[in-house]
Amino acid sequence: MSVVAAYAYRNGVPVRSLSLDEPAGLALAPDEFAWIGLFEPSAEELRVVADRFGLHPLAVEDALKAHQLPKAEAYDSQLFVVAKTARIEDNEILYGETHVFLGPQHIVTVRHGSARAHTDLRVQLEAAPRLLAHGGDYVLHAILDFVVDGYLPIVDQIEDEVLAMERQTLDAFLTRDEITRIFALRRELMRFRRILGPTEEMAARLEHLELPCIDAEARPYFRDVLDHVRRVALRVEGLREVLSSVFEVANLLEQQRQGAITRKLAAWAAILAVPTAIAGIYGMNFENMPELRARYGYYAVLAAIAVVCGVLYARFKQSRWL
Repeated sequence: MSVVAAYAYRNGVPVRSLSLDEPAGLALAPDEFAWIGLFEPSAEELRVVADRFGLHPLAVEDALKAHQLPKAEAYDSQLFVVAKTARIEDNEILYGETHVFLGPQHIVTVRHGSARAHTDLRVQLEAAPRLLAHGGDYVLHAILDFVVDGYLPIVDQIEDEVLAMERQTLDAFLTRDEITRIFALRRELMRFRRILGPTEEMAARLEHLELPCIDAEARPYFRDVLDHVRRVALRVEGLREVLSSVFEVANLLEQQRQGAITRKLAAWAAILAVPTAIAGIYGMNFENMPELRARYGYYAVLAAIAVVCGVLYARFKQSRWL
């Protein structure tokens, strides 16, 4: 059975557990609402809940497929919300989905691929029955806030790694593995940003639009969720810019290093060209070369080579080519 928890609440206090094994186990009094949590349910299990609470077939189909972007859709008197969960594992961001069916007397959550259960969240809400007594829309806010808060550890971990890369870039040249990691992080952040965009739109709809089962008093709570998503999105954009700057700085430093090496090689080549040229002239073995009979010609040529090479060396040193 994929039922994680199923309780009926009255005035924000759990009064009894609910059973999906028989239809009578889901009966509710007029002043009660049900919160049922499912984890990767089968089609039969979800059909039992759908028949009892009149869930829309299209929403049920989306909840079974679990390949949806974040959204908020109204079906008659009910609301269907999809949120993307995320966690980081082995330097990769893994995504899950949380589907929420909200009706006048029920809220049903269906989780797929999410490692964070709602058990602690349920305990926290039950400890504050005043808010829980308002109904399912406040539970929906708490679930979305719980999902969005799960994004922060991911951003913090990536931020620490990016800042470490930034410091290392200034101290040493990046290796091939580090450059590969930069592109992998950029790819992960781009995928993450594609999730945050629809999440912003979904939270904005819950705040601004008149949707079923969402009281006007509950809308400011969804504004808080929207603010959290926007802050995460801004941090993700900032991390993408830092990664781009790290790569650009690494390229500039590499070009600077190659330029310095090229200047040194050019300077030494110019210095060595002097003795090479002079020695080449006197190595042509012609008989009619007057300098060959000069008594001090050999020493004069050596001195000229030394002077010219010394002057060139001093000029290149002054120009910081050597």
